[in-house]
Amino acid sequence: MLTCFKLRFVYVCLLFILGGNAQMVQMDATKTGYVGSQVELRCLFVNSNPPVKISQVTWQKFLNGTKQNVAIANPTMGVSVLPPFKDRVTFKHSAVKHRTPSLEDTTIIFSNLRLSDEAAYICEYTTFPAGNRENMVNLTVLARPVTRMSLSTPTIVARASSQKMTVATCLSANGKPPGVISWETRLKGEAETEEIRNPNGTVTVRSNYVVVPSRETHKQTLTCVVTYYNERIADSVVLSVQYEPEITIEGFDGNWYLNRQDVKLICKTDANPPVSVYHWKMLNGSMPTNAEIRNNTLFFKGPVTYNLAGTYICDATNSIGTRSGLVEVNVTEFPNIPPREIPQESRSSGAIIGGAVGGVVLLALAAIVLIVVLRRRQRTFKGDYSTKKHVYGNGYSKAGGMPSHPPLPKNLQYPEDSDDEKKPAQIGGPMGFEVSDQDFDGQDLKRPYFTVDEGESHEYDERTLAFQYGHEPDINDDMVSQTDGSVISKKEWYV
Repeated sequence: MLTCFKLRFVYVCLLFILGGNAQMVQMDATKTGYVGSQVELRCLFVNSNPPVKISQVTWQKFLNGTKQNVAIANPTMGVSVLPPFKDRVTFKHSAVKHRTPSLEDTTIIFSNLRLSDEAAYICEYTTFPAGNRENMVNLTVLARPVTRMSLSTPTIVARASSQKMTVATCLSANGKPPGVISWETRLKGEAETEEIRNPNGTVTVRSNYVVVPSRETHKQTLTCVVTYYNERIADSVVLSVQYEPEITIEGFDGNWYLNRQDVKLICKTDANPPVSVYHWKMLNGSMPTNAEIRNNTLFFKGPVTYNLAGTYICDATNSIGTRSGLVEVNVTEFPNIPPREIPQESRSSGAIIGGAVGGVVLLALAAIVLIVVLRRRQRTFKGDYSTKKHVYGNGYSKAGGMPSHPPLPKNLQYPEDSDDEKKPAQIGGPMGFEVSDQDFDGQDLKRPYFTVDEGESHEYDERTLAFQYGHEPDINDDMVSQTDGSVISKKEWYV
């Protein structure tokens, strides 16, 4: 059909190009419309100069090699639309219907399209003396699908067998072309999709969503999305799943002690439909006399006693079934006082303070180490002189040096403690001779000094400034002479 149209179009074009006075019928190649809507099929006649006479215009439906008349416009006979198009096809321009019609534009309007209207349509001009001229348009009719979302059953029950079941169905019916179905949900499940081709050329798509019904699937939302060309059609349902009660018993905090007042146990349930009956009992025993049952709560009047200890069971029943929950209660003599938790703010403050104190301690240790290192560095190759004493000597040191010494004053000053101390001093030497103060002169007083260890003995005369000392010890291998005349041991030298 399309090939035939192309050949005709090329033929008409060639006639128009080769002969300047040729006639041509102008039409759209394709047109598309939806079922129930309307579509415009254009047909224009390009006349020659001088113009030819139009004898008649005929619209025909061409399907499966067969032509069927749709509408006819004749200058003498007028306009005629044939069944089954009579109520749905009209000429666009009213001039066609005039007694002296203008037939250069014979566009028709198709209303209330049907799927059966899909075909090729020919617009044919009969002219005199040029003969017939025609062209063709292909009409495609689309069907927007009807979508529907529904629960598979009014009541979905969660069974202990964990069996899968279809909970919802999404339908895209009678689409041409068919719609594409997808699911949007948080539920873990799978989609089962099938296509059904209808006799009228449309396609129905059905998609079932399969899950294992449970308490978690209750009140979950399922959304079905049908995509058709650029359209997106969405519909949603909320699952209603019925299940047996889920039970937790609250009230026992692990700190029931003697004489504690007014304790209770509460049977909390999650069920659909809600629980209708609660039943309390004790395992291997009877209820305490001070126990009182009020629906889902078990009250114990008065102080706690050891009789309250035991295992308590709560049975909860709804239309789906009965489930049980239990709690083990123990009673202590004294309350259990948990250790007080340090607030987070205090922990943060303590961490900050601890960090600051730690930083100060580290700085102090670093300062101490620095001082120790600096003090050790002050010890030169001469040794540490803090343990030495300087006294007057015999003028010669172990190192052989003779450092100068300032002269002693002629008149020595004595303290006022006694008269005897104010007498002229006599200096006694190691040989037993005595020297008076007038015997001192500049030469005698120019004596150097040297250092001796504290271990060496000194003998002082109470009445003079002279002192006696033992013989000068030899420098043994363990001693080291210094440039200032002092002597230190090798042990001190290497410290």
